Amino acid sequence: MRPPQPNPTNTTATPDSARHAAPPAETHRMALDTEDLALASSIGQAATDESYGAGAFPAADPFTAPEVWGLLDTWRAALRMPARVFAAGFLFYVFTFNFSVVRGSSMAPGIHDGDRILIDQFSYLFMEVDRGDIVVLQYPLDPSVDYIKRVVGLPGDDIVMAHGRLWINGELQSETYTLEDDPYTELHRVVGDDHFFVLGDNRLHSSDSREFGEVPARLVRGKVDVRLWPPARAGLLE
Repeated sequence: MRPPQPNPTNTTATPDSARHAAPPAETHRMALDTEDLALASSIGQAATDESYGAGAFPAADPFTAPEVWGLLDTWRAALRMPARVFAAGFLFYVFTFNFSVVRGSSMAPGIHDGDRILIDQFSYLFMEVDRGDIVVLQYPLDPSVDYIKRVVGLPGDDIVMAHGRLWINGELQSETYTLEDDPYTELHRVVGDDHFFVLGDNRLHSSDSREFGEVPARLVRGKVDVRLWPPARAGLLE
């Protein structure tokens, strides 16, 4: 009797997973197809978002939305800096200088009616009023009105006016800036503390300390050094 012959159909069973598994080459191809599909889906979504303005960017884009907005904010801040500097300078100018139009001829011949002058309200914060300064002051009898005069006497000065001449502390003054002398005034006065004695350069047509007395220092608004208008006479005042 012949021994039993091997039955090719009677071999060890192969699991279904192994039996139905794709060959290695087929598995690799399927993996590549899956990656390509994922990549196409990602690019398509990014393009769609960008087209409709959702703000998404492809992964390869070097910028992100927050970075772009941050860059725009930086540019806007840089552009605002000159405006801020200009505004600060303008405010400093407004609070320290003032334009004013002269009304009247009390400071002729140096300053005429209608002249535009620049009032420096800053200098006297750091320096003292000096004899000979041209100043704008509040009229002592009505502080709502401004006068422009020349400081003749400082606190403690001994002032004498007689025969059309002016003496300060015993010294005769050479007043080259006056229009004409005042032969009518006769006075002797010692200027009080924190007060100034002021006169107009046009002595015969000026309301000044001969009339309303000494001016308290607190009523001095600022110094006048510059005439801005008219152009033919624009420049520093003496």
